[in-house]
Amino acid sequence: MVSRVRVWLNRTYAENVFFMDQLRRNPSDRAVEIHATHGDPDSPVLAAADTAALEPEGLSPAGYVEYALDQCARRGIDVFVPRLHQSAIVAHRADFAAAGTALLAPTPEAVAVFEDKVTAYEAVRSVGVPVPPWFRVRTADELLSAVEELEAAGHRACFKPASGAGGVGFRMITRSPFSLAQLSGFPSPYVQLDLAVSALREAEEQVDLLVMPRLEQPEVSVDCLTGPDNRVRLMVGRTKNGRRRGFTLDERWLEPARLIAEGFGLHYLSNIQFRMLGDRPVLLDVNTRAAGGLHQLSLCGVNAPWAAVQLALGEDPGRVEPPFLGQDYAVVSGPRPLGPPTFTDQEPEGSEEAAVRLPAATAPLAASAAVAGAGAALPL
Repeated sequence: MVSRVRVWLNRTYAENVFFMDQLRRNPSDRAVEIHATHGDPDSPVLAAADTAALEPEGLSPAGYVEYALDQCARRGIDVFVPRLHQSAIVAHRADFAAAGTALLAPTPEAVAVFEDKVTAYEAVRSVGVPVPPWFRVRTADELLSAVEELEAAGHRACFKPASGAGGVGFRMITRSPFSLAQLSGFPSPYVQLDLAVSALREAEEQVDLLVMPRLEQPEVSVDCLTGPDNRVRLMVGRTKNGRRRGFTLDERWLEPARLIAEGFGLHYLSNIQFRMLGDRPVLLDVNTRAAGGLHQLSLCGVNAPWAAVQLALGEDPGRVEPPFLGQDYAVVSGPRPLGPPTFTDQEPEGSEEAAVRLPAATAPLAASAAVAGAGAALPL
């Protein structure tokens, strides 16, 4: 009898409920048991897991590694999919291997390169991947200079944190004065240049921004599965143009993604994003983790999470080719069950740690969370 696989997802995005769903629906029908931890007791990820625990707050990266190693040993984790403190965790890959746990994460060197967007742009440019012009900005005067240079070249300037994820902190620069127009409708991603300059002049903490042109659509998000031998097993681009989503195998997008994934040790699941600068694709961002929209590849007949777990277990799935490309689609939200209103300190029998076993399949939909933008993918 083939043994069940025990997978742990630590503090991660709500969209990864779909990652978990796909692991359970793997084509081999192999039993998968999922453990999840999070700092928010109302995370849908906790309710979707077979067992779940609240993570301790305030741990340093080193302290979190100790906590993670203890979780793996206590829970008999076969595959650990880390998001929180990924860089600290992958530096201890040998320690996790000694505990019988495979890390579904890239090399420490790859994580270090892509934690900082400026370092990432410099690195990928060196291997021939096109990147947009950029400026590292730490002062108000540097911001003004960068914006003026970009505007002189005919670009619209934008900025985001040099280190960050998920579009947090992204703003587009405008020289239009603040007016009532900014107080009507929904909040805008635009920020007035004078307000941004004033904020930098008055900042008490260190500022580290990446200033660059506002890149145009389409955006192509290439999901990659790469083995520890640096060979890509799966590569599919997901296109985004307004609401319309689709899929592509166009080498304009896949070839530069392959150079990055294979050249920098982006083992297992990664996501490499491109947008247009004029008439050519350029790199937007590199994520050293699975994208929240990875489950959408199921519309192409592909179960990428399961292929990644196989690879982590040393069961090489070989080249994973999508049997077809799904039709264009739109993404809508949907309800997901939540756990008990109060997260109880009740551990499954035989363990000493505070946790709770959750009946994911039978939890009431009345207590639900809408996972915005990550639900069912519906054809247009």
